[in-house]
Amino acid sequence: MRKYRLLVSLVVTVASLVPMTLAQNSEIYNPLPRHFPTKPRFVVEFAAGGGGGSLVYHKGPVLVTAYVVPIYWGPTWSSGGSDNAMSSSLTNFIDGNGTTDLGFGITGEYNVITQYYQTGPVYIMTSNLGALGGALYDNSTPPTNVTDADVQAEVLKMTNNSPRTDTVYEVFLPASSYSSDGSYTSCGGPNLTYCAYHGNFNDNGLDVKYASMPYPSCGGCQSSGFNTTQNFEHFISHETRESVTDEDGNAWYDRRGYEADDKCAWSPTPFTDSSTGVNTDGSAFAYQYEWSNANSACVRTR
Repeated sequence: MRKYRLLVSLVVTVASLVPMTLAQNSEIYNPLPRHFPTKPRFVVEFAAGGGGGSLVYHKGPVLVTAYVVPIYWGPTWSSGGSDNAMSSSLTNFIDGNGTTDLGFGITGEYNVITQYYQTGPVYIMTSNLGALGGALYDNSTPPTNVTDADVQAEVLKMTNNSPRTDTVYEVFLPASSYSSDGSYTSCGGPNLTYCAYHGNFNDNGLDVKYASMPYPSCGGCQSSGFNTTQNFEHFISHETRESVTDEDGNAWYDRRGYEADDKCAWSPTPFTDSSTGVNTDGSAFAYQYEWSNANSACVRTR
């Protein structure tokens, strides 16, 4: 966890209590690194704190060639469940499926991050993130409050304690659960502060990468005009790219501690692109803008 010298603690009530911190230069520093900010947090922190400048490389590792494996936790995601069509769409979004559903991993929206490198430099490669294929389904019912420890345990359970170190395991939760990380929670929890997050942990010497993907059931984590599948795709594009560019929390982020997708999380407005694929309900695949050092701006593609 990155630490910053703090002088004043400011608490702002928007849709919920949102912790913020002010540094000596009056710029707001990210109170929750590696956590996707809610819309109210984003508005307050970026309006008051400025842009934060370009991403700076802090010498940590990046996932040069990355894969994503979704883990759907709960019976609603499986065949016959209320969220089964959505899990199929999200897997197609990650994996790609022929020429209609191209998949997030092989579109220009992913290519933006290929400019970021690891010491060497070795640059992030374009990749079909779903090259490992398929998804993992756990029909057991998750707790109502899914803690960070629960998510890590689920990754180990579903990989038979043999996770890959080049893979981001994204754990999707049903509407009956919410995510918590310490005292902070996602939609459905008592202290709404974030929409999703990514992290890493050590398991017998392996650096395991994962993301918690709670159900986007509140306005603070929904983009206007998006359905639930598209809001999840927003989460996927955000957390996947940050898991690649800042896998251990010590690689690419700006002077205020914000990662590439944090800087563009809600502005410009997230968008859809039917040319990259469609969901099972006919809606277009959804994305958000990504910060580009090369453009000094949030961009769609590169």
